[in-house]
Amino acid sequence: MTSPAFQGLRVLSLESRRAAEMAKLISLLGGQPVAAPALREVAFENQAEVREFLGRLCGGELDWMIFLTGAGLRRTLELAGPEYSPAQLAHAMRRIRVLARGPKPAAELRRLGVEPTLIVPEPHTWREVISSLDAAVPSWPGLRVGVQEYGQPADDCLRELERRGARIHVLRLYSYQLPEDLAPLRAAIQEIVAGNIAVILFTSSQQAIHLLRVAADMGLEAALRRALARCVLASIGPTTSQTLRDHGLIPDLQPSHPHMGFLVRAAAEQAEAILRGKRGAIES
Repeated sequence: MTSPAFQGLRVLSLESRRAAEMAKLISLLGGQPVAAPALREVAFENQAEVREFLGRLCGGELDWMIFLTGAGLRRTLELAGPEYSPAQLAHAMRRIRVLARGPKPAAELRRLGVEPTLIVPEPHTWREVISSLDAAVPSWPGLRVGVQEYGQPADDCLRELERRGARIHVLRLYSYQLPEDLAPLRAAIQEIVAGNIAVILFTSSQQAIHLLRVAADMGLEAALRRALARCVLASIGPTTSQTLRDHGLIPDLQPSHPHMGFLVRAAAEQAEAILRGKRGAIES
């Protein structure tokens, strides 16, 4: 890590699973971390649906399999049951073509003994998934494609696959819901509105959606939006940045790589200059 650069600014993290790690990174770079988890992962426990999908995979009814996350592949193996062993699934995947959306699902596939046909390059959005497939698929109509979703529905990706004529089979494993305890998020919204937060780190699209939803429930959405215009909004990557824009928020920075460490460092390096620019714009 470089020397501290946040200069004591209060930095809001909306992370859930990696909240402690994020807080440590902020502190190491001279910031005061404020933690307010903005989502929780809720697993779908419909094992019959998972096994039906795996039956299609093992029965030779797919031409391509798309894994969007490594965690999703691990969860698939957990839900497979005794009918479909890891060895059976690996054998089935070696007979078809497999796409990994980035290094994490690629690593999980290799752990299973499957070498991905394609690994999607950064920034790992649905656009890179589709462009990678476009370069590798000679003919789309009737192509049988399995897609393992995780968290947010892959609507844009699925829409593009359908537009090309693919026959899609979707395996949904998790959804992102609001935290059971909303007190930290509500307190963070009040702190933002009061002007006590300088930097906000968005590590997923759903965090932005939930932040605005809870503010609306509190009757503070308009006040929050005004306050966010005075904060540094740091987005981890293109998908999250687009979600912010779709909801009327303009991201101030995006790191060179869509990883948590890069995000925190970029925010630390740029926060003071961005805040000076925003103050100057407001004063003028």
